[in-house]
Amino acid sequence: MSRFLRPLLRGTTYTRLLHLWVPMLIVSIWLFIDKSTPWAPALVLVPVGLLPAVRMGEGVQARLLLTPGEAEPGISVVPSATWRDRLRTVLWLELRMLLGAVAMFATVWLPVIAFELARCAWGQAPSGVPLLDRLPPYRAWALLAPLALLALYGVVVGLGELITACARRLLGPSAAERLAALEERTEQLLERTRIARELHDSIGHALTVAVVQAGAARAAGDPEFTERALDAIEETGRAALEDLERVLGVLRETGRPVSARPTLADAGRLLESARASGAKVDAEVTGPVAALPGTVSREGYRILQEALTNVLRHAGAVPVRVRVAVTDDLLALEVRNPLPAPIPGPGRGSGLRGIRERAALLGGSARTGPDEGDWQVRARLPLG
Repeated sequence: MSRFLRPLLRGTTYTRLLHLWVPMLIVSIWLFIDKSTPWAPALVLVPVGLLPAVRMGEGVQARLLLTPGEAEPGISVVPSATWRDRLRTVLWLELRMLLGAVAMFATVWLPVIAFELARCAWGQAPSGVPLLDRLPPYRAWALLAPLALLALYGVVVGLGELITACARRLLGPSAAERLAALEERTEQLLERTRIARELHDSIGHALTVAVVQAGAARAAGDPEFTERALDAIEETGRAALEDLERVLGVLRETGRPVSARPTLADAGRLLESARASGAKVDAEVTGPVAALPGTVSREGYRILQEALTNVLRHAGAVPVRVRVAVTDDLLALEVRNPLPAPIPGPGRGSGLRGIRERAALLGGSARTGPDEGDWQVRARLPLG
C-alpha cells in the first residue's frame, strides 16, 4: 500500500501536473474570446514551434517541472538548430496541449463524479451534472465512487510519466548535440589525463630527488654535503609545491591559462637538481630553445624531467648525458646513462609510458630502452 501511495508523496507528481495544466490557461483565455473555434490555439502552435528559441524555453520548463533535481534529465535547453529540431518542437507543443486537455478534464470531472456518486448513494438527487443527473438514488453507487478516484490517480501519475518520456524523446538532444557533448566529455577526460601526468612528473621528480639526496647525505656523513643536500631538497620541494598549486588552480578554474607551466627554458633547474642529487650531468643544448612553440616546449620539459627522474630512481648517482637540439622543424631530446643492475623501487613503467604518450600526442615519437650498454630515452617532437 505504501508503494502505491508513494507517487502522491513526491513533489514531482504535482509539478508534472502543473506542467500539463499550463497550456490549458491559454486555451481557457481563448475560449472566453471565441468559443466557436477551440482548435485555434493548436493551429497557432505550428508557426510558434518553428521559432528556434521556443525549443529552449520548452526545455527549461520541462527540466524545471518534469525532472526537478535530476543532474542528467536528457532534455536539451538550446535553440533549434535544424528543421528536424523545429518539427520535433511543433510535435511536442501539440502533444503537450493534447495531454494537458486530458489532464484538465480528468482532474476537474473525476472528483465531481466521485462526489455525485457518493451523494446518490446517500439518497440525494444529483445536482445537474450531465449524465449523472439521470441516476436514481441507490446505495450501490458508493461502490463506484472510489473507482473515479482511482482513475484520477492513474491519470495524474500516468500522464506525468508519459509527458516526461515524450519530453526526453522530442526535446532531447539531437545527433549534433550528442556529438558535441561527447567531444566535450572527451576533452575533459583528456584534460584529466594530462593533469594526472603533470602531477606524476612534477611530484614524482621532487620525491625522487628528496629521497636520493637524503640517502646520500646520510651515507656521506659530511656536514657540508648534508647542508647542500638539505638546500637541494628544500628547493626541489618548493618547486613541487608551485607545480601542485598550479595544477590545483587548473582544476579549480577550467579557463585558467597553461602559460605558467614550466618550459625547456627552465631546464637548467632540472639539471641542477639532478647534479645536486649526485648525478654527473653532461648537458648540451643547441638551437633556439626559447623560441620553441609553447606546447612543444612544455611537453619537452616534462619528458626531460621524467627521464632524469628515472635515472635517479633506478640508476642512482651515475653519469648522465643530456642532449637537446632544436632545428627548424624538430625538437630532439636524448638522455643516456649507464645501464646498472636492476634497482628495486616503485613506479616502474608508468613514467616511460607517459613519455611515449606525450610524444605521440604531439605527432612525434619516443624510444626508451637499452642501447649499447646504456639506458636511453630519445624523443622527437615536430614543431609544426
